[in-house]
Amino acid sequence: MPQLLVTVGSQSGLHARPASLFVRAAARQGVRVGVGRPGQTPVDARSLLSVLALAAGHGDTLELTVDGEDTAARAALDELAALLADDLDAVR
Repeated sequence: MPQLLVTVGSQSGLHARPASLFVRAAARQGVRVGVGRPGQTPVDARSLLSVLALAAGHGDTLELTVDGEDTAARAALDELAALLADDLDAVR
């Protein structure tokens, strides 16, 4: 299961708007995606309430995981990592 550590780039953390953008992107992926704090059980990245419950702030490190080892899984991981690293309040 591929995984990647990502630093939250949104200045206000993963509050409602950035979390919603992230969750919608995760839902579009063809693979199951998990997100959580390193060392903890990841939550379903398609669940807005679960992502908000992480209470991730600016600069916090989150771990993304995807089911699968193929190219689509790796592409999903890279896309979502880039999204989390962006300041989603400023960009979109």
